[in-house]
Amino acid sequence: MNNSDKIGYFINQYPAVSHSFIRREILALESLGWQVSRFAIRPDRNDIVDEADKSEALLTKFIIKTSLLAFVSILIRQLLFNTIRFFKTLFFAIYFNFRTEKNLKKTLICFFEACVLSEWAEKQSIKHIHAHFGTNSSTIVMFTKRLGEVTYSFTVHGPEEFDKPETIGLKDKIKECQFVVAISSYGRSQLSRWADFSDWDKIHIVHCGLDSDFLNYQPLAIPTDPRFVCVGRLCEQKGQMLLLQAVSKLIKEGITLTLILVGDGPMREEIETYIRDHDLASHVELTGSLSGTQVRKQISLARTFVMPSFAEGLPVVIMEAFALGRPVITTYVAGIPELVKNEENGWLVPAGSVADLVDAIRSAVQASPEDLAEMGRKGRSSVLEQHSITTEAGKLSQLFSNIAGVLPDPLQAESLVDLEKARIQ
Repeated sequence: MNNSDKIGYFINQYPAVSHSFIRREILALESLGWQVSRFAIRPDRNDIVDEADKSEALLTKFIIKTSLLAFVSILIRQLLFNTIRFFKTLFFAIYFNFRTEKNLKKTLICFFEACVLSEWAEKQSIKHIHAHFGTNSSTIVMFTKRLGEVTYSFTVHGPEEFDKPETIGLKDKIKECQFVVAISSYGRSQLSRWADFSDWDKIHIVHCGLDSDFLNYQPLAIPTDPRFVCVGRLCEQKGQMLLLQAVSKLIKEGITLTLILVGDGPMREEIETYIRDHDLASHVELTGSLSGTQVRKQISLARTFVMPSFAEGLPVVIMEAFALGRPVITTYVAGIPELVKNEENGWLVPAGSVADLVDAIRSAVQASPEDLAEMGRKGRSSVLEQHSITTEAGKLSQLFSNIAGVLPDPLQAESLVDLEKARIQ
């Protein structure tokens, strides 16, 4: 394999409970012939429970684990042997800071992290780095480009990037990059909104994808028990408090149901308090963070998947629920309506509306297992068509090939990946 087949992947936190879609993307690219080096600032702050993520952690270089001596040595080498670019990039970083976030400490940290990433890329002869998320990870790869002989691209997911596009310098990042990926048509529209028209041709749609664990799965029969599951970080954005309000109203109507909340986060204490204060302990269960296998089991045991988010990109967990043959109750936000069709493969409700959420859940409780199975089948069909990781990674591979000027050899890549994994075991 020549150096043109090498690419770097850079993420703020990797591996992480919520970043399984990045792992699938990397592995699919490797199967297509790319040699992918994983770089991250840090691993997930929470304990990694998924075995696949544990394997990825062994393959990833973390900036936060760089010793003080190694870090100082890198800076000295940059000063002595890359002097002009070092200071030009530093001045650019300061200029970028005052035009955007106006947090000089954070910007300088990104600059120093870029020095580390630049040296790692040079040592591995990596000429292109792809970042996920348009926040600090793309800031770092933009600085890395200016420090060395690398180009970069990045994937924007939302909603965070679209909440503060000017603060994170989204327009500048698009102008400096080779290409930028949106995960939905909605995402592309928002990137176009903040990019110069001359940069619109850099914007491409590559969906997040599911692998064979989901695509080859044979859905279980819809249970008769009115069991619902919601998977997501326990935070304001995901709308779990709204969901609890809806469940409370339904219970008062005399409708019996069980809600499983999978995940953890900053609102766990408030959620537990609400459950206690509204006598929902016999109806609502909190599982905490679960492995991928455990999440699949929880969704498969449910009658319907629920995600009443206030803001999203296009949640991968909705794709997973569809692949498992479950209809979805969710909201009309961002890219979600591109996948979820109201009363066809699920229910779409206005974000923030308890009344509409109550109506949708009531409909799912009252629907026959046969009707729910048909909705789940339609949802699964949509996912198979739009969200296969092999297809989506193929689109990304072509974009990398356009930059590298080479199409990698899958067989050679597979042998190198196997050697690397054997080395770390």
